[in-house]
Amino acid sequence: MTAPAGDPALVAAGALRAWTAHALERAGVAATDAGRVADCLVQTSLWGIDSHGVSRLPHYLDRIELGSINPRARPVFTRSGPGTGSVDGDHALGFVAVSLAMDHAIMLAREAGVGVVGVSNSSHCGAIGLYTRKATAAGMVGIGFTHSDSFVTPHGGDHAFFGTNPISIAVPTGDPARPLCVDMATSIVPWNIIMNARMAGQPVAPGLGVDAAGAESTDPEQIVAVRPAAGHKGYALAFAIDMLCGPLNGMNYGPHLTRMYAELDQPRRLGSLMIALDPARFAGAATLAPAVAAAIREVKAQREGILAPGDPEYRSAEARGRDGIPMDAPLRAELRHWAAKLGVEPPPFIDAD
Repeated sequence: MTAPAGDPALVAAGALRAWTAHALERAGVAATDAGRVADCLVQTSLWGIDSHGVSRLPHYLDRIELGSINPRARPVFTRSGPGTGSVDGDHALGFVAVSLAMDHAIMLAREAGVGVVGVSNSSHCGAIGLYTRKATAAGMVGIGFTHSDSFVTPHGGDHAFFGTNPISIAVPTGDPARPLCVDMATSIVPWNIIMNARMAGQPVAPGLGVDAAGAESTDPEQIVAVRPAAGHKGYALAFAIDMLCGPLNGMNYGPHLTRMYAELDQPRRLGSLMIALDPARFAGAATLAPAVAAAIREVKAQREGILAPGDPEYRSAEARGRDGIPMDAPLRAELRHWAAKLGVEPPPFIDAD
C-alpha cells in the first residue's frame, strides 16, 4: 500500500481513526465522543468527501483550544410530543449533538412512526449524510438538514447571504451498507472546497465563486462567496433550510451566524433538523427497499456509467479502504503541527515526505 512518487501520502483508515480519536482525547474530548467524531471524520474521508473529512480536524482543534467548542459538552434531549423533540447541543462538536438528535428521532419513529428532532447550540456537524444513513441502518428513511453562516450569494445577487445549507435524504435498499443517499449542498460547491483549494494553493473552476466586489474569480484566496446550485432552485432550498434549522430551533440565520473561519473564539450556535420515518407505517412497507433496489438497477441499465445517489461514496470507500486515504502535503503539515502540540505521534503516513 504505497503511493506513487508525487502523489499524496496514504494512511490506512483504521490507523487514522485511532489517531484522530487519540488526538481529540488529548484535546480534552471525552473518549466516547472522541471515538464518535473520529468515526464520522474517517468515514467521510473514506467516502471521498474530503471537504468534510479529516481535513477539517485542525479547524475543530483550533476551536476547542480557543473555547468556542465545548470538548466536555453534555447535549440534552427534551421530548416535546409523541414524535418530536429538541437537543440543546451545549456547544458540542456538531457530530455529537446531531448524532444524538438522529438517535432520538429513530427512537421516536419506532414509537410514533415519525421522529422529528431539532438541534440548537451546535457546531459544524460535517457531512449531513452521516446521519441520514444512520436512520437507514435502523430500517428507517432518514431526512436531514443543517445550515451555516454566509458563504453563498442569493440568486441574482453578488454577495453572501445564506450558507451552503445541505440536505440529505436516505432510503433503505435492502443492503444496509449501500442505501440510496442524496447528500448535497444547496450551493454549487461546498465552501470547504474553496478552503481545501486555498490549502493546496490551487485555483478553482470558473463560475463557482465571487470576490469581495462581487466579480467572478477562480482564485480561492480572493473568493468570499460561492453561487447557489441551479440558480434560483438552490437559493430557494437554502432559504427554506435556513428557516427550519435556525429560527425553528431558536437559532439565527445566514449573515447573523458566527462565521466558521473567523470569530474562532465564538460559539457557532448552529441548528439542524433530523427526521426519521418508519416505513412500516406506510402502505409500501414490505416493498419499499426492494422497489428502491429495483429502481437503481433499472436506471443503471439505461447506459454504462449511470450511478445512483450514494454510489460515488461507496466506490470511493471500497478503493480507499483497500489502498488508504490520500492526504496532501499541507494537510500532513497541519496534522504534524497538532500532533506536536498535543504530544502525540503523527498519523503513520505512507510515503510521506
